[in-house]
Amino acid sequence: MNQKSSAHNWALRGMVKDRQSVTRDWQAADQSLIDGVRIVEVKNVITSRGYLTEIYRTDWNLTPGQVAQVFQTTLEPGAISAWHAHAKTIDRLFVSSGLILIVLYDGRQGSPTYGQLNQFRFGSVRPALATVPAGIWHGVQNVASTPSMLLNLVSECYSYEDPDHYRLPVSSEEIPFKFQCGATGALERERQF
Repeated sequence: MNQKSSAHNWALRGMVKDRQSVTRDWQAADQSLIDGVRIVEVKNVITSRGYLTEIYRTDWNLTPGQVAQVFQTTLEPGAISAWHAHAKTIDRLFVSSGLILIVLYDGRQGSPTYGQLNQFRFGSVRPALATVPAGIWHGVQNVASTPSMLLNLVSECYSYEDPDHYRLPVSSEEIPFKFQCGATGALERERQF
């Protein structure tokens, strides 16, 4: 029996070989980032008391502008907050607890990545800061079985009188992505994050 035929003597009809999904440094192999989106994955630093996680540093040089406001949102298991976009505000999203699916869509006509989607799963185990430029539609879903917490380090303070916040329903046909309802069936259409 030659080496080639013996190498697959275990093969069953219908099997499909996996394609590469991540690179050696654990980046998604088949995902190019939307123009202006920046991701900084950070490592938890083990201490004698637990661990420390950096959330934001100016020397990461992610985006121009300041961090003007920081707020935290808690999402219950399965909860979805989508779709949002801003005319001028830059969001910087960091999952501080749990596991959250972050989905981005480039609806900016004239953008080199117009129509492109990005999906990320970040959380306590795999912390990262996702910088979302103005004009990028985004939504999040808690994909953990416990509450998850999301920090947002925005470039502009929220204006109560004139919010820079635009919305589409979670089921909008304008964005080619459908969130999956979990066991709770929670869909948050009108909640701000």
